[in-house]
Amino acid sequence: MQILTKGGTGAIAKQKYYVVWVGKKPGIYTNWTECQAQVNQFFGAKFKSYESEKEAEAAYKAGPSKHWGQGSKPKDTTSKPKENDAIGEIELDSISVDVGCSGNPGIVEYKGVDTRTSEVIFSAGPISKGTNNLGEFLAIVHALAYLEKSGSKQTVYSDSRTAMKWVKQKEVASTLARDETTKEIWQLVDRAVNWLKSHRYENKVLKWETKVWGEIKADYGRK
Repeated sequence: MQILTKGGTGAIAKQKYYVVWVGKKPGIYTNWTECQAQVNQFFGAKFKSYESEKEAEAAYKAGPSKHWGQGSKPKDTTSKPKENDAIGEIELDSISVDVGCSGNPGIVEYKGVDTRTSEVIFSAGPISKGTNNLGEFLAIVHALAYLEKSGSKQTVYSDSRTAMKWVKQKEVASTLARDETTKEIWQLVDRAVNWLKSHRYENKVLKWETKVWGEIKADYGRK
């Protein structure tokens, strides 16, 4: 199997291999940017990341039916199933959100995209100083407010369990100090918390399973 990649510069902390079974050009890629180019705006794309070249080659040869949309480990039927143990196919009729953070804390921006097409629906930032989790929280609430205004019950995907927990609890537990340098993001977070406490929504907020589906469609590609 030929590994499809383009040369790049800069050290990579941990090599990953991205299998694209269904996309513009199926194959195995050694960086997310190249993989993303094959699956973005491609209806029904099927892809997944692996930690080793051997795993990726075996998965590619086996095909998507045994790997894509399936958990990486078999369920332990002797224990109580955890949330999201049963991973189904992606709900394409949804919004996916993600954050770009230059430093943590650092400059924050976030966006929401159509999961099916990767078209940007909304974006915000740069916010002068914040954290990745606060940005993820804001992105989810922004998506919920947008969908409420649109009268839509679409699902929202996030890859941050922490932010999802904060949304469910309608409060945040960040250690980011409140001072002049963080005033902007805290004003936005406080407003988002107030929105959650004063509105009801029926939209599902689900965890994007990165290990199974690859990077979330709203990913900024800065890994």
